[in-house]
Amino acid sequence: MNFSLLFVHSIWVGVAFAILFPALVSAVTPPKPQNNSSTVQVPDYLNPNPNPLQFPTKPQEVRIQGTVPITLAQALELARRNNRDLQVAILQLERSRSALRESQAALFPTLGINSNLTNSGNGFTNNSSQSSTSFNGSAQLNYNLYTSGNRQAAIQAAEEQLRADELNVESQSLIIRLNATTQYYNLQQADEQVRINRAAVQNAQASLRDTQAREQAGVGTRFDVLQAQVNLANAQQQLTNAISQQQIARRQLATTLSLSQSVDISTADPVQLAGLWPQTVEQSIVQAFQNRPELQQQLAQRNISEQQRRQALSQLGPQISLVGNYNLLDRYDDGVSITDGYSVGLQGNLTLFDGGAARARAAQSRTNIAIAESQFATQRDQIRFDVEQFYSQLQSNLNNVQTSSVALNQAREALNLARLRFQAGVGTQTEVISAENDLTRAEGNRVTAILDYNRALANLQRSVTSRGSR
Repeated sequence: MNFSLLFVHSIWVGVAFAILFPALVSAVTPPKPQNNSSTVQVPDYLNPNPNPLQFPTKPQEVRIQGTVPITLAQALELARRNNRDLQVAILQLERSRSALRESQAALFPTLGINSNLTNSGNGFTNNSSQSSTSFNGSAQLNYNLYTSGNRQAAIQAAEEQLRADELNVESQSLIIRLNATTQYYNLQQADEQVRINRAAVQNAQASLRDTQAREQAGVGTRFDVLQAQVNLANAQQQLTNAISQQQIARRQLATTLSLSQSVDISTADPVQLAGLWPQTVEQSIVQAFQNRPELQQQLAQRNISEQQRRQALSQLGPQISLVGNYNLLDRYDDGVSITDGYSVGLQGNLTLFDGGAARARAAQSRTNIAIAESQFATQRDQIRFDVEQFYSQLQSNLNNVQTSSVALNQAREALNLARLRFQAGVGTQTEVISAENDLTRAEGNRVTAILDYNRALANLQRSVTSRGSR
């Protein structure tokens, strides 16, 4: 019953504090994150096992069961949902939210209770068996009234760390989006190389049939047949290499998207220009300075170091605390009712000499501030270089797309003419083989030009963090 009285008293102290400090209660309540729903539909069987500790032990558990074509939009949605690096960044953000709540707990007093029930008597060798039972309980309330700025600096440092981790999530999202986009274009190029090389093999097979027919008719030579056979063998070897690169590109993209262990993917989007960049290089540079999260991260890190400097110096200032105690004491069977008492007071301390430790920690923080400022300048220069580099690549690749399209049409026409000349007996097999190789190279150049343009556009969007890249 005595313990119940103490417990009820402690509850009333807590309720009274909540009434007296409602603003503090609301101040430490973190905002709930908002969930953005996506309209991109992705098949569920592409998602990985929800258990991150899955460890396949049988070959059938990792055997590819099928290949699924996906669009770039679906690839980006899968990367947003499943990429492990992005998930780690989000978990780090959640950890910073908890750390902020921990630092904000210093705004509240600490309240604790303790009690003990004791039975005491004479020793076992004494014939007297007198004993007594007593109950003792107490409640303690402590609150730091003044910390020389340490408490506020700790809270602000935690807030800046939370901001830095929020920016890190944004930066990781952009990096993962760029990686997924680039790898999707790489897979598109690998798919096109397989298609082009298959067409080259078919052309080489047609040329071999023509030379063999001419040899049998007595108007061709064995040398022409050997040339056609060598050309076919080279085309088949290039096709084999292209298929290998295609498999590698598929698995690389699947790793970035954290796909299911038994599913492979291919590209469903056609190879075409992804869009045009409407801004000048100067406008792009200024927009990049305004939008890039890396610059804001360096500023947040600088602010963290500034708050850590304040924390270090606060250890040299006075620390004042409010201390309150309430005690209950009851000795059973002594004819005396419960006795209680309380005490309220202030405690203060001031460190007169710490060997220079606090000022040394403050000096370290000042150095960290200078490092963050230097890294800010370095990051700013790198951002400008990135924008200028990818802008230049974008323009040159756009010109290459136009040039390669003209060259492709010319190569097709040249191959038709070479075959007609060879069939009419006024051309050579070498001209046909050369025209076939030129066509294969022209098709590859056009695909490369288009995808290089798309890669440069994706990199430029990442460098500027425009709305098109989000």
